[in-house]
Amino acid sequence: MKSISNHTKLIALCGKGGVGKTSISAMITRLLMTDSTRKVLVIDADPAIGLATALNVHVTKTVDDIRNDLICSIKKGISGNRESFLSQIDYEIFRAIEEYKNLAFMAIGRPETEGCYCKLNSFLKEMIQQMTCSFDYVIIDGEAGIEQVNRRVMDTITHLLLISDSSKKGIQVAESIAQVAQKNMNIHHKGLLINRIKDKSECQLISSSLPIIGYIFEDNDIYSFDRLGRSFFELPMSAAMNAVNSALNKFGIINNIK
Repeated sequence: MKSISNHTKLIALCGKGGVGKTSISAMITRLLMTDSTRKVLVIDADPAIGLATALNVHVTKTVDDIRNDLICSIKKGISGNRESFLSQIDYEIFRAIEEYKNLAFMAIGRPETEGCYCKLNSFLKEMIQQMTCSFDYVIIDGEAGIEQVNRRVMDTITHLLLISDSSKKGIQVAESIAQVAQKNMNIHHKGLLINRIKDKSECQLISSSLPIIGYIFEDNDIYSFDRLGRSFFELPMSAAMNAVNSALNKFGIINNIK
């Protein structure tokens, strides 16, 4: 299997439910797509597939749709030899990718078929990991924990971005996720981004064992876009966008975008 390209930055966003991971994933996608010479892959690893709505991407097929179709083929005994089987997986994954400008989008979905298909799951994960080598940036919007990313998408993350609000519980969940990730995955960098800050004085009260890379203040535009289901590609360059841009710069992902 190919190793991760030296230039590819793999960014996984995790944190307690409801802290704004999907909205921040959408903002990061918009910022990274600003440089049209860079190829961006977004992997929606949250079964709810909310990032597709935030980016106005129409998902026609998920990785789990592929998995279930292949399981049906296996049960019917028509999977063929290993080479043809891997070629079929590669082809199906390519078909599941939705493209827009320099963006490629893939949704993992939710597994429904019961039974152990460890080899198939391993093949799917291997194909996804190989595919990432062709991109400059890979953004993974995960569930609350890191388990979905680790088990179904990637073993190595160059940048683990933990998202929390200012609550102690949210920060503790982020710290716990980071500890689990460090034990079970190859993590190069990790940082904490605090979302939905009400005022500057609140920042002084926040502490964490994780390096804090930025603060995002409450933003009416973000709230409105979330509520109305509008595409974040239309989001103006607000204070929240500038805060995410600064955080990405501090995290070593990009230089400041003008």
